[in-house]
Amino acid sequence: MDAKRQAAVDIVRRLRAEGFQAYLVGGCVRDLVMGREPQDYDVSTDATPDAVVRLYPESLTVGAQFGVVLLPREAGDVEVATFRSDGRYTDGRHPDQVRYSKTAEEDVRRRDFTINGLLYDPLAAPAAAPTDRLAAATNGVLDYVGGLADIQGRRIRTIGDATERFSEDRLRMLRAVRFTARFGFSLDPAALKAIRELAPEIRDVSAERVRDEIVKILTEGNPRRGFERLDEAGLLKEVLPEIKALQGVQQPPEFHPEGDVWTHTLMMLEGLRNPTPTLALGVLLHDVGKPPTFSVRERIRFDNHVEVGARMAEDILKRLRLPSRETERVVELVRHHLRFKDFPQMRRSTQLRFLRMPAFDEHLELNRLDCLSSHRDLTNYELARRMLEETPPQEIKPAPLVRGDDLIAKGYKPGPLFKQILQTVEDAQLEGKVRSREDALELVAEQFPLQQP
Repeated sequence: MDAKRQAAVDIVRRLRAEGFQAYLVGGCVRDLVMGREPQDYDVSTDATPDAVVRLYPESLTVGAQFGVVLLPREAGDVEVATFRSDGRYTDGRHPDQVRYSKTAEEDVRRRDFTINGLLYDPLAAPAAAPTDRLAAATNGVLDYVGGLADIQGRRIRTIGDATERFSEDRLRMLRAVRFTARFGFSLDPAALKAIRELAPEIRDVSAERVRDEIVKILTEGNPRRGFERLDEAGLLKEVLPEIKALQGVQQPPEFHPEGDVWTHTLMMLEGLRNPTPTLALGVLLHDVGKPPTFSVRERIRFDNHVEVGARMAEDILKRLRLPSRETERVVELVRHHLRFKDFPQMRRSTQLRFLRMPAFDEHLELNRLDCLSSHRDLTNYELARRMLEETPPQEIKPAPLVRGDDLIAKGYKPGPLFKQILQTVEDAQLEGKVRSREDALELVAEQFPLQQP
């Protein structure tokens, strides 16, 4: 048993010893049943927050108004929540009032989806050896909501009325889609119908919460499936209308035999493997500038779509309140995604400067996916990849041979010319034309002679 799970089981054991009910609950139970490693563990109990704090003085009462206490543990924090039933959700996120309850069944019936409504008693004596994996995984599981059947049926279904559950917290609409993408499950027809009816209300959810779900859809499981489900449920046009606009935008078949920009983007999303959030967002947004720049002159064209797309990507990510550093990285991915087209014709100095861009591995992977999702020609990708692998870091970014102080010592006055001089020297250095400080200063004297008074 890993340390995180052991910490949660120890909490259950102590609460039980004090006369309380206590179980593991929610996503950790779902993951255990599905044979996945839980990322964290939650405990559900009839002990009130005050009772938990008395037993664990180190507790953090981060959500005490909702009956939630956080217990810091060396292996990771464990969330302990008191059994409760919720009142109305006037704000579409939080219950207006919380009433503690005495039964685990009442507690799970307020939760979102059946697969997240399972309880597990880790102290239950194991039954006779079961004959199949699911039976082995479900020893000690309490299921009041049909979650086990939905895991077997690979289905995302709400606990109780779908419209009511999604109205309580509108973010659950995005969570439902995320779980279909993460686990490869279908969406229950009643849930899909409710989401379609309530989709415009997703605009009432904070940008940060929407952003976090979009990133999870992009980085967990199958992002192509996730975005197809977002579109099917009517959510895509509400949260990312710029991506919805990719649909039906045709491309030159000689470069894009796969079809329209939407199809191309979906194919790239399908090729992602454990991506960083910035790479995944870069893939999603890389061609967002094509719809507004579409024209037909002899053939289909998207003049300046890279720069237009970079500006649009920045606006979208600001709207989603992505942190500025991550926003900058994604925008750079969009802005430079066509540079590989000219890589063989670049001067060596330009090639090496490209290779040393921050997160160049993400630029490289985006290009690989771009090629495989269109013309499938990886020639330039392989050229850049080999150059990156074969060129020592000190050649990609060598120590400068000349600095501003050297120029001042030679009589040059600080100003805009300095940048031009230093770049000229670095170009020559990267191309192997100068190898010493003396060579560099000689080059400066030849190309930028001092004006005689």
